[in-house]
Order: sequence, then structure tokens, then C-alpha cells
Amino acid sequence: MLGSDPRDRADLDQGTSARGSWQLITVCAIGAFGSWALREVEICRKLGIGYHVPFAFSFAILAYVTLVVIRPVLMGAWGHGFPYGIMSHLDWVSNTGYQYLHFHYNPAHMLGVSFFFATCFALSLHGSLILSSTNPAPGEPVKTAEHENTFFRDAIGYSIGTLGIHRLGLFLALSAVFWSAVCIVISGPFWTRGWPEWWGWWLNLPIWR
Repeated sequence: MLGSDPRDRADLDQGTSARGSWQLITVCAIGAFGSWALREVEICRKLGIGYHVPFAFSFAILAYVTLVVIRPVLMGAWGHGFPYGIMSHLDWVSNTGYQYLHFHYNPAHMLGVSFFFATCFALSLHGSLILSSTNPAPGEPVKTAEHENTFFRDAIGYSIGTLGIHRLGLFLALSAVFWSAVCIVISGPFWTRGWPEWWGWWLNLPIWR
């Protein structure tokens, strides 16, 4: 019987303590992240700038809260939150993916990954253009923003502009985080089978008949 052996009782007490520690760490982490976001708001107000930084950081907080609070509450157990620790966290990611057969078939996961790659691609283009403009060959002048716009107009027929590329980068990055949160919160609370089965609606379209 559980608890008859002192070693079993010690393991049970240790497990209970560990669960309490996880909840305590989670509460403290949410408080710390939220406090830092408010601190960023204060700094933005003092500098007289927009709230883009705390707004973007709030998306990261939302993703964390989704993983450790929203989804576990919807699933009915705190054990569905990810554990703290490198290897245990990687095991949780792997097990959660295999639980739904092939997590890459999750449509929200597809959107999240696509936005992540698009963010890297767009900002790498922007960064490489800035480096090439501000680090010319010896004897050549430093290029201006108009040269940068001309390059992309010649290359792809359109230039989003110096301000536009940063707005685009922010949109792509926030979209990646948002759809990443959506992909995990719908896995379990709203969809319990393997994600490849979700695409059965495509095969059932009347166009195939």
C-alpha cells in the first residue's frame, strides 16, 4: 500500500513539494514578467515614445501564460503545463507533439512557424541591406535611404520603406508568437485526436466527387 514504506512516503512528500514549487515559480514568473512590462510602459512614457516594446513583450507573456495557466486550466490539471528544466522541458515538447501524432499538421502551428521564418527572412534582408549601405567599399560614399529603396524597387519592384520594414517585422514577429499560443491552446482543450485527422475536411470537399 502506498505510504507503508517510509521511502514511498518520502517520495510522495518530495513530489508534493515539487508540485508546490512549480506553482510558486509560475506565480512569481508571471508577476515578474508583468512588472517588467509595466516598467517598460513607464520608461516609454518618460521618453515620450510609443508603447511598441511593452506591447510586443505582452505577447511573449501571453504565450507563457497560455502554456502554464490557460491550457492546464482548460485541460483540468496543472500537470499539463511544461516543467522547468532543460531536458524535462524538451521531453515535454516531444511528448506533446507525439501525443497528437504529428504536431506539424496543426494548422495554427503551420502559421506560427511560417511567421517565424518570414520574420527571419524579412529582417535578414533589411539587416543585410543596411550593412551593405553603411559599409561601402573604400573610396565609395555611404549610401542613403533612397539608395536602399531603389535597390528593392529594382530587385522586386517594390520597397516598403525604412519605417515600413520595422512595422512589418513587428507584425510578423507578433503574429508568430500569437499563432504559437493558439496552436498549443487548441491542442487538447478543443482537439483531442491526431492533427493529421483534422485535414479530413479537405478530402471531403465536394470538388473531389
